[in-house]
Amino acid sequence: MKTNAAVTERFNGWSNYETWAVASCLDNDEESYKWRRAAAREAFASHESAATAISAFAEQLKATHEEDMPEVGGVFADLLGAALGEVDWYEIAEHYINEVVHE
Repeated sequence: MKTNAAVTERFNGWSNYETWAVASCLDNDEESYKWRRAAAREAFASHESAATAISAFAEQLKATHEEDMPEVGGVFADLLGAALGEVDWYEIAEHYINEVVHE
């Protein structure tokens, strides 16, 4: 059983395991890495502020992952949906937008 303290712990520098897992996949797969860098650059260039760029990129990341989610049913669909629901898309987007801004 989780305690409140466990909820506030970070995982490898990210807000939770689910966020870390998605960010790690985006970094470790060459095509995902190239895509997210280009998408982060585009988001930053096409918005008036970093905050709006981050929000837009977070929504793009979330939508892309939801579209790519495999067709599963029953308890597996519930578990996958719950895990993706825990991902802090804003945190991931902020990390990558900051990365391309500081190149």
